[in-house]
Amino acid sequence: MEPRRESAPGAPALADTAAEFLSRIGLKELERCLFAESLAAVAVGAPPLRDKAEGQWWMAAQWAPYQREGEPVQSCILVQTRFRGKRDGVPVSSTLKAYVTWQLETVEQEEQECLELRPHPTVKTVHIVSHEHGMTVTRTLQEGEAEPQSLGFSYSRAKLRGLLLEGASLLLLRLLACRQTMPPDLVFPAMNTEGDLCTSSYSALGIQRQKVGSAETEVFVIERAVHTSTGASTVWHSSFLPNGHLAQLMQIGSPVVMLLQDESILSKSGTEFSPQLPFPKEPLDWEEDIQLYSCFLDRKDELQISHAAYLQQHPEVRALLSDFLQALLLQQPHDPISFAAEFFAYQRPFGTPFSSTGAANPLPNSPPDHPPADSK
Repeated sequence: MEPRRESAPGAPALADTAAEFLSRIGLKELERCLFAESLAAVAVGAPPLRDKAEGQWWMAAQWAPYQREGEPVQSCILVQTRFRGKRDGVPVSSTLKAYVTWQLETVEQEEQECLELRPHPTVKTVHIVSHEHGMTVTRTLQEGEAEPQSLGFSYSRAKLRGLLLEGASLLLLRLLACRQTMPPDLVFPAMNTEGDLCTSSYSALGIQRQKVGSAETEVFVIERAVHTSTGASTVWHSSFLPNGHLAQLMQIGSPVVMLLQDESILSKSGTEFSPQLPFPKEPLDWEEDIQLYSCFLDRKDELQISHAAYLQQHPEVRALLSDFLQALLLQQPHDPISFAAEFFAYQRPFGTPFSSTGAANPLPNSPPDHPPADSK
């Protein structure tokens, strides 16, 4: 693991201001942000019709227990997102799983992105864990069947004051949307997709009118920008309904925009949110999903090895099946299922012929293999 990265994401005053803002978040208002939602991924410029969707994005937040080995259980907010769509015609999927305290401190987070390039898919994972000394980041890159490449580094706790990671940021956006107001200069220390320290800024773009399905409604638009040390910025515009649900999510410069298509959300109020809503069922084409197809092949190999080993340990199975098939073909019964039930009901231990002396013959229409002992 590399030595600690001590580069600060900004001035100490920035961290203090960010930490103070997070400390004023109320538990009750945060609980209003615990619900599940889904948006359809639509090509920019395409009509927002369900049959035009090129993917889907989900997010859910709910209370969940978090525990590490040797430590007591901690009550956290579990934030999860999933996206599946296409990038330049190539299937791509991404997931986020984060455990966050109610003051938006990240305990653990993992982001994974899979670019399904056949026959060599690329999977990038960034795993972040907070501990008493600071925070450890592990980046892993898996390209096809090659050995995964990992890089780990850490930050001291002094450099993480006011830090807001991706999962916590999604919760903050919901909270700001429910408030319908925010400070003019809201900036937090953050991490980019590589785990490097940077800053993220939030600004209100005001109330706008947007379409949700066939309806038109007012939305509160928030701009979030992630600024790196090189000067490059990644910018998102998030349009929220008054109840905190997203109506639109767009990354500036991306050819895809996420749109809400369920108009029934418009009639819901914040008091109707359910923190236990599950993710919607995702239609899966396992033959086209690199990860699922790989799991299928691995499981197939495991079963083949297990089955072959069992047959080697029990050679009587092959003999039993051979006896049954021979009897079936000789008799050619009209009801093979009843014949099979009768055949196996009269089976003896391995090595004893099914028509042995003293055993009832499962083939009633065939003569016994051996004459009775008293026959001459």
